[in-house]
Amino acid sequence: MRNVTLRQMRVFTAVARHLSFTRAARELHLTQPAVSQQMRLLEAEVGMPLIEQIGRKIRLAPAGVELLQYANQVTELLREAGETIAAMRGLRRGVLKLGAVSTTKYFAPALLSAFTPDYPEVSIKFTVANRGEIIRLLAANELDLVIMGRPPAELRTAASAFAPHPSVIIAPPNHRLVGERHVPLEALADESFIVREEGSGTRASMERLFAEQRVPFRTLMEVSSNETIKQAVMAGMGLAFISAHTIGLEIDAGRLAILDVVGLPIVRDWYVIQLHEKLLPPIAAAFRAFMLERGAGIIARTIGAPLATEGVALRQPPPASRPLKRRHAPKRRRGARGAP
Repeated sequence: MRNVTLRQMRVFTAVARHLSFTRAARELHLTQPAVSQQMRLLEAEVGMPLIEQIGRKIRLAPAGVELLQYANQVTELLREAGETIAAMRGLRRGVLKLGAVSTTKYFAPALLSAFTPDYPEVSIKFTVANRGEIIRLLAANELDLVIMGRPPAELRTAASAFAPHPSVIIAPPNHRLVGERHVPLEALADESFIVREEGSGTRASMERLFAEQRVPFRTLMEVSSNETIKQAVMAGMGLAFISAHTIGLEIDAGRLAILDVVGLPIVRDWYVIQLHEKLLPPIAAAFRAFMLERGAGIIARTIGAPLATEGVALRQPPPASRPLKRRHAPKRRRGARGAP
C-alpha cells in the first residue's frame, strides 16, 4: 500500500462513516464522481473490495472493516500533529475530544465552562455515555481524555485523581430511618434497592461495600440512569446507593434524604484518564493540567460544599420540609421580679 494517499484515506473514512457516496462527497466538498474515483483507486491499491453494494445500500466489506481502524489512526495522528505544530506557533486552536461517564454530567459542563474562556478558538467534542462505552471509545483512541470514578483495569492507562467523589444511600424523606443516627448497614438488609446496571462504577462500589461487611442487599430494579433512580426513590419504591454529586437539588428541595449509615459516605476519587502510550495534543494536555489544578474547587462550588466533603452523610432535607413544633413563651410566676 505504498501508493495510498492521505486524500484516499479521508475519502474512505467519510464513506465508511456515512455509508453513502453522496453524503461523503457533501462533507468533503467534492463531487460524487470524484469520491467514486478515489475509492476505486484505493481498492486497486489494496487489491480487495472495501465496499459492498446491495441494491442501493452500501456497507463495509471485511477488508474495509480492517482498513478503517488504521485509517482512523492515521486521521487522529494528523490531527494531533497539526495541533502540536499550531501550539508551537503560539495558536490555541484545536479539538478537545473528551469522554465522561454519565454521573459527571452534573458538573462536567461547569469544568468546560471555566476552561474555554482562555481557549476561545477550541472546539469540544464531548461524549457522555455509560462506563463500558467510554472505555470502548478510549481503547479505540477516539477520545483524548476521559473522566470516570475508577480507572479501567482492562486498559493500560495513565490516571490522575483530581477531586473527591462521595457516594451515599438515599431514601424518600418519610422513610423510617431518616433522621436516625449511625444506622448499621445490617438494618438495610430487608430494604429494596434500585441499582445501576452491571459494569457501572457506582454499582461496583455498592457491591464492594455490602460484600466487605457481608450484608446482602435485595435488588428491586436495575436502571442505567441516575435520574430514573432518583425518581424511583422519591416515589417510595426503595433505597439507592448513588453519587452524592447527583442529588444536590433534590436534597435542598426536601424530596430526597441521605441516610446516616455507618461507614458512609464512601469517598473515592474522580480521575482524568488517558491511554498510557498516548502523546496528548496540546489542548488536551492543557485541559488535563486545568483539571488537576482547579477541578476539585469547581466541583465543590457547582455541587455545593456539603456534598463535596465527608459531612455529606449528615445532610438532610431543609427544616422547612419537616413539621415545626410550636414553642410557647414561659408563663410568668406571681411575685417574680418585674411582674406587674
